[in-house]
Amino acid sequence: MKNIYVGVNDKSIDLFEGMYRVPNGMSYNSYIIRDEKSAVFDTVDEKFGGEWLDNVSAALDGRNPDYLIILHMEPDHSANIFRFMEKYPDTCIVGNSKTFVLIKEFFGDFAFNRLEVKDGDTLSLGSRSLTFVFAPMVHWPEVMTVYDGADKALYSADAFGKFGSLDTEEEWEEQARRYYYGIVGKFGNAVQGLFKKLSAYDIQKIYPLHGPALTENVGYYMNKYDLWSRYAFESDGVFIAYNSVYGHTRKAVELLAKLLEENGTEVIARDLARDDWAQCVADAFKFRNTVIAATTYNGDVFPAVREFIDRLKERNFRNRRVGIIENGGWAPFAAKAIQKRLEDCKDIEYCPTQVTLHAALDGQSSSALKALADELKG
Repeated sequence: MKNIYVGVNDKSIDLFEGMYRVPNGMSYNSYIIRDEKSAVFDTVDEKFGGEWLDNVSAALDGRNPDYLIILHMEPDHSANIFRFMEKYPDTCIVGNSKTFVLIKEFFGDFAFNRLEVKDGDTLSLGSRSLTFVFAPMVHWPEVMTVYDGADKALYSADAFGKFGSLDTEEEWEEQARRYYYGIVGKFGNAVQGLFKKLSAYDIQKIYPLHGPALTENVGYYMNKYDLWSRYAFESDGVFIAYNSVYGHTRKAVELLAKLLEENGTEVIARDLARDDWAQCVADAFKFRNTVIAATTYNGDVFPAVREFIDRLKERNFRNRRVGIIENGGWAPFAAKAIQKRLEDCKDIEYCPTQVTLHAALDGQSSSALKALADELKG
């Protein structure tokens, strides 16, 4: 029998992990495979425990589960382990050594049957065999994935997920990119390590813990994750990240965007003080070029710009070309502050033209913007 979905949609959440805006909610996915033996994959967020257990009971159709397989111990997936074991005390919990350390930390000592697996171990459910493929630091140390050879399916934990609930129709790529760079982006090397292991398997379906099951064109999704985890850009275009206090820097950004569009260059501009920061981070990784346009503020750079750069650095921003526009009436300092904050980022190429506004656009700064646009052409 193929897997049965028993997850839930959370339409009440506004901030995932306390910081990512999710206007279309989140899904907490859980699955059951019913064979000669039955295996449940992960639980869900604490507040949906009752709904989830009802889903599990209906899917089991009178049977008791043999295994509860824990791919990831983050509480939006593990919060109902204890509650599940109260209802099904004879079930065996399957995890790795780090899984069981975290179970004790979250729930304390309680008696349960356990099966500790190692990387590459298999578990037979009858007509199908599950293979455990560990994925440490994608994005917690205990994370593992499971490959079901009978269905050619990968149960991928938090990898290949996206923001948004399953009852909302939306395009996968943008929210998956935003999710990836927000949640997993720091750990590109770990994702690449997982890819090397997965190359041994014929994967035709992916079942993540957030977002829709991926059952068609799986190569497309895997290619995106490969690009993202190698910190490769997807477009030769330009992302302009800016702040503007009185509107003068915004006018410079608008002129630059117009010049780029006239050159046939794809361009997106976002206000760092107003637009979603996770989207801004995702856009910076999507494009080859990022222009940071910022005002000098208290002898440094505007706070929203500092935060944006810090978030890029946390996610290993690299292999990009950066242009800088600074504004400072009597003592422009933003450009120097931006470069100082980016100095730990690897393989950053700066555009030769650095644009400086002394309060407002003038002929000199307008000419410099044209030169910068020429340098940024795709």
